[in-house]
Parts: sequence; structure tokens; C-alpha cells
Amino acid sequence: MAASAAFPGLFFCLAACVLLIFVSVSPPTWDSVYFLSTGVGAGRIRFGVFGYTGSTASVGYNFPARFRGYKSVYFLRFLPPLKCKNSSPVLIRRISSDGRLSSSIIHNLTYTLILHPIAAGLSGLAVLFGICGAAYHRSGTVFMSLVSGLAFLCTLIAWVIDMALWGITRKVLRDNGVSAQYGNANWLTLGALVALFIGFFTGACGIFGSYRKRRYHNAY
Repeated sequence: MAASAAFPGLFFCLAACVLLIFVSVSPPTWDSVYFLSTGVGAGRIRFGVFGYTGSTASVGYNFPARFRGYKSVYFLRFLPPLKCKNSSPVLIRRISSDGRLSSSIIHNLTYTLILHPIAAGLSGLAVLFGICGAAYHRSGTVFMSLVSGLAFLCTLIAWVIDMALWGITRKVLRDNGVSAQYGNANWLTLGALVALFIGFFTGACGIFGSYRKRRYHNAY
């Protein structure tokens, strides 16, 4: 008969798997789930796991050229020169180089976004083990707990890197006068992280539940 002790862990692992799948199919595949959004209207660009709006899908990518390599620098200059009478200060804007979004560190961090589909796969594997545990044997719940713990660690690393990568990107864009807002993929990843933690905890507790084997009686 079914082991009810495995159901809570199975439910939360399934929830985490679904959330991480949504995150994994973010831009350029699906624009409704994204980590960061820039611009407005037709010029809006949204960033995802394998690229951004309009780009080709790849593991690791560079930001659009118009968002990297430049920054605005403001300084005061007296016009006419200070030695002349009636000179007044004027605020002048100069565009200078800024390689923060084109650095190798930022580019390498985009490779780590592959952790989201990896965590989704581990969560799916935990769900399969959970089904085995709920349907028949305690060992399925044991493996569900172990794999969900591994998925939790993978998701935790992914979410920390997300906050660093998109936090830096958002700040650089805003410093250069470009509007940028966090997307829902960050919070979906956080939701999956919480679900996996609960799934691991309830799965570990479910190991000690009741698992009664089926009994077959021969009828004569």
C-alpha cells in the first residue's frame, strides 16, 4: 500500500522541479520568465539562462554591445576659461570606457546559469525516487531525500550567483542611465530553493514512517 510518509517530500520536490523548469526555459526561449529586464516597449530586452531576447541560445553569453563598454562621466568646466571675465561653470558629460559588463568575470558568471536546469533535473530525479518511496519501498524515500539535498545545494549556489550577477548588471545599467528591473526568475529560483529545503527535511522525516509491504493471499 502507499506510504503517506513520503507524500510531503514528494510534493515539495515536484513543486521545485516545476519552478526550475520555468526558469530554465527563460529567454531567448520564453520571454515571460526572466532575470533582468531593460528598456521599454519594443526595445525591451529580457535576460534568461541561455541568452536574452532575440539572441541565439547558448551556455554562457555576452551582453548586447549597446549595454557594455561605456559609461557617462560628468565634470565641471568654466566657459569661457576661468582667466576670462564673466566665466561660468558648465556641467559637461563625456562618454568613456567602462568594461564592467564586458569583463571575463561577468561573462564566466553567465556560464553558471546552467545550474538552474541541472537543479531542475536533480529535482525531477528526486520526484521519481519519491514516487517509488510513496508507492512501495522506504529506499525510494531515502534516495529522494539525498537527491533533493543535492538539488538544494545546487539551487542555493545558483541563486547566490544570480543575485551577484544581476545585481551588478542592474547597477551598471542604472549608473549609465538605462532602466533595469529584476525579473520573476530570481524569485522563482528562491521559491524552488525553499521548496527543496522543505522537501529534504520532510523526506528525511518520512524515512522513519510506516512502509507496509503488500500481502498476497492465495485463494483456493
